[in-house]
Amino acid sequence: MGPYDSAISTGSSTSSPSSAAKPSDIDGLLAGAGYKVRSTELHQVAQRLERLETVMVNAPSEISQLASDVLHCNPSDIASWVDSMLFEFNPPVSIPSDLSDFSDLTYIDSVVSPAINQTVCNNSWVEHHTPEQQQQELTHQLTVVTAMEEDSGIRLVHMMMTCAESVQRGDLPLAGSLIEEMQALLTRVNTGCGIGKVARYFIDALNRRVFTPQAPCATGWSNENEILYHHFYEACPYLKFAHFTANQAILEAFDGHDCVHVVDFNLMHGLQWPALIQALALRPGGPPLLRLTGIGPPSPDGRDSLREIGLRLAELARSVNVRFAFRGVAASRLEDVKPWMLQVSPKEAVAINSIMQLHRLLGSGPTRVSAIETVLGWIRSLNPKIVTVVEQEANHNQSEFLDRFTEALYYYSTMFDSLEACSLQPEKAVAEIYIQKEICNVLCCEGSARVERHEPLAKWRNRLGAAGFRPLNLGSNAFKQASMLLTLFSAEGYCVEEHDGCLTLGWHSRPLIAASAWQPLLDTVINHNNLL
Repeated sequence: MGPYDSAISTGSSTSSPSSAAKPSDIDGLLAGAGYKVRSTELHQVAQRLERLETVMVNAPSEISQLASDVLHCNPSDIASWVDSMLFEFNPPVSIPSDLSDFSDLTYIDSVVSPAINQTVCNNSWVEHHTPEQQQQELTHQLTVVTAMEEDSGIRLVHMMMTCAESVQRGDLPLAGSLIEEMQALLTRVNTGCGIGKVARYFIDALNRRVFTPQAPCATGWSNENEILYHHFYEACPYLKFAHFTANQAILEAFDGHDCVHVVDFNLMHGLQWPALIQALALRPGGPPLLRLTGIGPPSPDGRDSLREIGLRLAELARSVNVRFAFRGVAASRLEDVKPWMLQVSPKEAVAINSIMQLHRLLGSGPTRVSAIETVLGWIRSLNPKIVTVVEQEANHNQSEFLDRFTEALYYYSTMFDSLEACSLQPEKAVAEIYIQKEICNVLCCEGSARVERHEPLAKWRNRLGAAGFRPLNLGSNAFKQASMLLTLFSAEGYCVEEHDGCLTLGWHSRPLIAASAWQPLLDTVINHNNLL
């Protein structure tokens, strides 16, 4: 109550003249009723009286206790008296440091205040409560804050679903007003973790779709995406799981072959291949000749970045005595690649490696041959020993926006939960941008611009089977490799599971990515209807 220390009269005859309010400052109407309140303080006193009334209504059982226990100030000094009553009903606590991430704490103004366990009575400080009582009160106040944040989080989820439904109906004015309300509500939750973080990204995506639908949000091949991909690789085990599992399957498929050729649908710094090169170097009987064809985007600055990656891999292969040849194929889209560009020899054992790439081919319209059908067709024509496929275990290729939004909210909430286990903070922050771009593409884009068309393993089984491929069992070695990989991460929530020869990596009970291996059946009639 510092502002009143030198200005409020306590009714003491010993008060100095400088500490008493001048008669001209006292409100005349309240003075006639026996209360001394300065005219300039009427608004503040009115606010405190309103708060006192609210507290008394919510805690009527405590009034009788206060009547006998509270040390009251002179009621004629109404400002100090109200403050004293408010203190007894709701003693202030300090804001703990772990709430510093909240961007707006005004909504808990009635719960916490800047002073701690002190009030002013007759211009003197009075101490209240033992340390044990203070701890109990602090725990109670934090429980209230947590409950309020949880309530705001639940409201955000309901509002996001209502907004998504409005977008699907085409009611953009309602969707826009809901977005504004949600942005305001976001200030009441911690957006650094939990539902607050998820809501922030999904509200941003809704905002982009409603207010700037023409804004680009595709996640095609680019130099920026390569950087984000690298940090996502470092922050969590999903891409490492994909690489280790695919490499083990490829290594087993190449057993007994002296000339092998890997076609990588997305080279991305070549992060996957040093481990395979080293494994081939240790192969009994000596390593084979390894050819690697890496597909990637053209460099925006004119550099031959694919060749630079190839040179680094060649240096590694030379250091471990593996004969190595590299070829880069620059293409903006996977469907632009033609089989003749790969220069596959009939004498080679070929492996096709697709890490989270085939879903990008699912957006073609029904009026022409789909991109997925074309690419699976020429893959089959190469007669590879193995085709390794890793895809997100999600269903984000639904035509109805609300269904897609609901599935994405569930999937990415789990993904963000798993990222909380990451101890590498810079990589974690950039990895979240990688995920945010995916969310934006899933929710903001339509037609050919929407490339993040993830589908679950069951649909890929049907599609690849219809295209003339049979599944290969990844085997126990791949499972062991994946399980050993998880020991590098301290979090216990990651889990590897085997499903009919395929492996999934997830967070607790939710699978998030699935790895499978396939081989073409040359004498098979293709069912084109199941490829779309």
